[in-house]
Amino acid sequence: MQFANIKKMWMRVANLIGGLLFSALFLVFVAQVTARFGFNMPLMWTDEMAVILYIWVIMWAAAFMVPEREHVVFDLLYHFVSHRVQRYMRIAGHLIIGGFSAWALPSSWNYIHFMAREGTPVIGLPLMWVFLPFALLLVSLVVRGIWQIVMILRESTLTEEKQ
Repeated sequence: MQFANIKKMWMRVANLIGGLLFSALFLVFVAQVTARFGFNMPLMWTDEMAVILYIWVIMWAAAFMVPEREHVVFDLLYHFVSHRVQRYMRIAGHLIIGGFSAWALPSSWNYIHFMAREGTPVIGLPLMWVFLPFALLLVSLVVRGIWQIVMILRESTLTEEKQ
């Protein structure tokens, strides 16, 4: 199977999971509003579940669904420098983001794993499952950073070969 097909399949799976998470969040929110304002009987679990699903939706989307070109960037100087310097700036940015993410991953995972012993106040879900998407985001940033650096270096090699 070619890389493009694997990437396309992964994006479909990631988008499906993201869509399911958002749909679950929406349904919990509708149940919450209906119970609170329709029947004057608020459901405690819906508040908690909405917060948990919101964390998952945001972290999942940032990690796997939003393409790099749609992330917020600070490019005040970027457009005023040569293509070669832009390449170095992109490499430096990916090294910083990926490096800090790799550096933070072990401690974050230790904390997430430690929180498995604590549960959420209402439904009792282990807090490890609440904070797990943060670890997924960090792993995604490391992998994405490595991949982008490889692509930038590959692009510069191809450009030099054409000249």
